[in-house]
Amino acid sequence: QEDYSSASEYYQAYIRNYPKGRYIIEARFQVGHCYYLDSPDARLDQTETKKGIEFFTQFVELYPESPYAEQAYKEMGELLDKLAYKEYLSAKLYYNLGTYLGNNYLSAEITAKNALKDYPTNKYQEELNWLILQAKYQQAINSVDARKKERAIEAEDEYYSFVTQYPESKHIAAAERIHKELQKITETK
Repeated sequence: QEDYSSASEYYQAYIRNYPKGRYIIEARFQVGHCYYLDSPDARLDQTETKKGIEFFTQFVELYPESPYAEQAYKEMGELLDKLAYKEYLSAKLYYNLGTYLGNNYLSAEITAKNALKDYPTNKYQEELNWLILQAKYQQAINSVDARKKERAIEAEDEYYSFVTQYPESKHIAAAERIHKELQKITETK
């Protein structure tokens, strides 16, 4: 009936009432699976997603050899990617706000870096790194003259990191354009 919240509660009741029961392994897996199925779109509250990750983590620690372990890892990875995507959307929002009511480019950079740190194996790494490069570039060109060169050098470092890490990226041409603009700033006295 796709009432995953109720199903999760029933599985958790089974776990509490029959901790050594015949179906305990399946019940523990199903709790995480119910949260996985109930996990909403990345733009919404991610409470169920976080609970799913928590239950899957406990499951694979308790039953690493279980026949459900591979599926638990797969679904947990998808849930972690969803959280990383949520962070990407937040960073993108900050970037799109630009200089509205302050330096939102710095906020975009920090949010993207935190997403990379918190979810190191997510599938949005290239997009997050691209956003960081764009944010650093915008900070450099919108900077006061006294800090412009310093920030341009930092953005150039980010450019070199990006092209080294993603030489086949769809953003390479745009990154090259950014690099040329940064060179104009760094080569001035």
